[in-house]
Amino acid sequence: MAVRFFSSVVACLSALVFLGACATPPSTPKADGDQTVILISIDGARYDYLDLYTAPHLSSIASRGVRAEYLKPVFPSKTFPNHYSLVTGLRPTHHGLVNNSMYDPEYDVVFSMGKREEVENSRWWGGEPIWITAEQQGVTAATFFFPGSETAIQETRPSYWYRYDGSISNRARVTQVLEWLDLPAAERPQLITLYFSDVDTAGHMFGPESPEVAETFAAIDAEIGFLLAGLEARGLSDKVNLVIASDHGMQAVDLHDHFVIDTAFDTSLAQEVVISREIVSVYPLPGQAETLYKQLKEAIPASFGQVLRKQDMPERFQYTDHRRIAEITLVANPGHIFVRDAWSQQQDEESLSATNGSHGYDNDHTNMFGMFIATGPAFKREAQVEGFEMVDLYQVLANILGLQAAPHDGNPAVIDILLDANAK
Repeated sequence: MAVRFFSSVVACLSALVFLGACATPPSTPKADGDQTVILISIDGARYDYLDLYTAPHLSSIASRGVRAEYLKPVFPSKTFPNHYSLVTGLRPTHHGLVNNSMYDPEYDVVFSMGKREEVENSRWWGGEPIWITAEQQGVTAATFFFPGSETAIQETRPSYWYRYDGSISNRARVTQVLEWLDLPAAERPQLITLYFSDVDTAGHMFGPESPEVAETFAAIDAEIGFLLAGLEARGLSDKVNLVIASDHGMQAVDLHDHFVIDTAFDTSLAQEVVISREIVSVYPLPGQAETLYKQLKEAIPASFGQVLRKQDMPERFQYTDHRRIAEITLVANPGHIFVRDAWSQQQDEESLSATNGSHGYDNDHTNMFGMFIATGPAFKREAQVEGFEMVDLYQVLANILGLQAAPHDGNPAVIDILLDANAK
């Protein structure tokens, strides 16, 4: 048995190693003049950051296009499950990315964001992300980072893609997007993804309502402004659809509210234990599930978190029907964290008093909600709309690009909520 701990204090994707930009021969694109979509992820941007912080460019997009009250993540409210649900329209039980770090009993392997050989192994990635839908239907796609985009899913990759490297500046990322739009029509992508991690990193390190998050959010807003200026200079301001979303929100954490988990039960009775700050996944050895469940129920007070057997998982989580979901899952209440004994032994009062932030909690908690704004020829104008779910976006992207969507879990009503019925 092995106990794995994966901290979410650092930026959600910073552990991955950059191996260079990659390109495959572009597919035959659709006719010049068809819709183009730039999908931008601002990791960890909570639904209310536009109201809390100064961001003139993002606010301008929200006011002239569509702004949703919130974008509700899937459970767990983690980076990989939600980014992948956004681009596949599937819940984790259907696409298989059930957590940032997870154990597969069939493979007897633990997946984590830092394990390059697993991140690029297609066996983990079910469903059909939007760039695969596009490429298979003759629409060229380009990804400047997005979970899953480095993997040959269905033996296909985007025409242009990068392996993750957090050291690549945000300006370099935006510049590349603009250069893709400068390509000849036969090579130009009509679907582009762009990813920013900084807001999430600042939220983890300093808490969601901190000067550091305000500063970082403003810096990302400036990059959006650079993109907007580039589109205007190319005469594309009214021809490109910008979709800006976040994978989850952020909850302030008092580090005093921690629970030492790896000494609270007999880990030798488990085949695998995967520990993160908000969620612990326990995979019992045969015949040991009830014993471990009783130990954990006795050890963890309800005021701290829930001890859930797979069969007792709340229905609203829709988080039971996959072998990678553990037989026992511990879910901390918002603001609380699970830690290892080794971590707790290293802390003093000064370090415990530091402000911090986390996500991964119950996806019904409003602080886990992300943001959504969009503008462009396909979207309604000056529209404030109700919140919707992460899985609803894949079909919207497919609709804009004129693609036949793969099977998904999205609500078809969201298409009419967001898109202009009079648009082409």
